[in-house]
Amino acid sequence: MTEATTKEPGARSRQRVAVVIPAKDESRRIAATVRAARAIPRVDLVLVVDDGSEDSTQHVARDAGAVVVRHSHNRGKAAAMETGAAVVAMRDTPDRPPRLLLFIDGDLGESAVNTASLVPPVLEGSADFSIALLPPQLGAGGRGIVVGAARRAIATMTGWTPTQPLSGMRCLTREAFEAATPLARGWGVETGMTIDLLRQGFTAVEVPCELRHRPSGTDLRGQLHRAAQYRDVQLAVNARRVRRAAGALRSTLTPGSSAPTTRH
Repeated sequence: MTEATTKEPGARSRQRVAVVIPAKDESRRIAATVRAARAIPRVDLVLVVDDGSEDSTQHVARDAGAVVVRHSHNRGKAAAMETGAAVVAMRDTPDRPPRLLLFIDGDLGESAVNTASLVPPVLEGSADFSIALLPPQLGAGGRGIVVGAARRAIATMTGWTPTQPLSGMRCLTREAFEAATPLARGWGVETGMTIDLLRQGFTAVEVPCELRHRPSGTDLRGQLHRAAQYRDVQLAVNARRVRRAAGALRSTLTPGSSAPTTRH
């Protein structure tokens, strides 16, 4: 296991955290988000993945103190997360444990510092990944349809019922992140990640965080956003249902096969 080194004496005191911020066209908020992220204890690297922005996101983020990598065209959140994790891995060193990965949204602004609460459960080993519980957001126009669909799917497939299954603010061990790849595409990334990790025996915890971000409203743009979310969540869930059914079929047809082992 890649995280074994974190359990060695003194390893925890040397554990560092990398903040990874997938961002597209966030020039108005990214500087405040980066500065707040840099203030989180144990964070020694803030990495912004500019996912094909058409504004000055990359320059504003760099001026605020972030390391910036850029996709020449928009590839989606999952691809940005994978790029960010790969860059962090290249900056890890053999003499220290792999950095914990703290993924946050680019529009959190000054409230981003409050994602610090996600780190202790993972750092201390009480969970393999932590998920932020956000307070009600002023101006949010959703009716809970997408959240409800994701929640039910996760509960059915894993036995764990999350409160906010679509929350994108998450802290993971390197081992957990790698076990979740390849990530589900589009807006299904969080639902797919949760299902994949829990089914492999990783443990999750939800942590209340006082965060503020830009919610989708009730206008046409907001409705289209939620429709895309619903589509992507269903695609992620259905892909995992098919994968589980195929695995069960192979197990049945293969003589002497046994159930796959899970991590505990």
